[in-house]
Amino acid sequence: MKIAAEAVELGHAPKILMYGPDARDHPVLRTIAAATARAGGDVVEVHRDILEKVSRRDNPQTVVAVFEQVFAPLAALDPGSAKAWVALQAVRDPGNLGTIIRTADAAGCGGVILVGECCDPYSVEGVRATMGSIFAVAVARASVAEFLAWRARWTGQVVGTLLTATTDFRAAALGAPSVILLGNEQAGLTAELAAACDVNVKIPMRGRADSLNLAVAAGVMIYAATG
Repeated sequence: MKIAAEAVELGHAPKILMYGPDARDHPVLRTIAAATARAGGDVVEVHRDILEKVSRRDNPQTVVAVFEQVFAPLAALDPGSAKAWVALQAVRDPGNLGTIIRTADAAGCGGVILVGECCDPYSVEGVRATMGSIFAVAVARASVAEFLAWRARWTGQVVGTLLTATTDFRAAALGAPSVILLGNEQAGLTAELAAACDVNVKIPMRGRADSLNLAVAAGVMIYAATG
């Protein structure tokens, strides 16, 4: 219910709102239901077994909402609106993607750009991991060619993260606005995208682990860029 309520506060009304009998008299539900009705959506009371099937959980929430997916066009992204942006190439894990969107929201990033064949940010796992930030952060999609064409017009800096880079991320002069570009969980950035960056940096590994989880690495870089 919390995520649905936050979506309504941010101007996103559900297309379909389903709720169980236990939530019928909850004041927050009434607010969400009213917004859904005003937008022409459907409000339906359902049994618990329906909520279980829709949410794919044995212990479902008492409220499930269906929203229209929204993707921002690359041309609409305003470099002057934020200090940092995030671009992800071929990210595969919806949990990682959702966590990165949530971190980008927390740090005040301008948006998240999905480059190439990425997982769906609107999957159940992805939306859950955003904890509502999916409705607060602009998400754009682009092919590699489209991203490179957009990058050529980008007025700020593009910073790639690369295990083979020689520059420590703490030593790099991160200007504003910056696009933090991270690659796939297994393969990292392709050579083509790494070559398109103004600088490639690495996060030093001092222990036995040779890499960081993608969402953790993104968090480190996001806060380095946003101060």
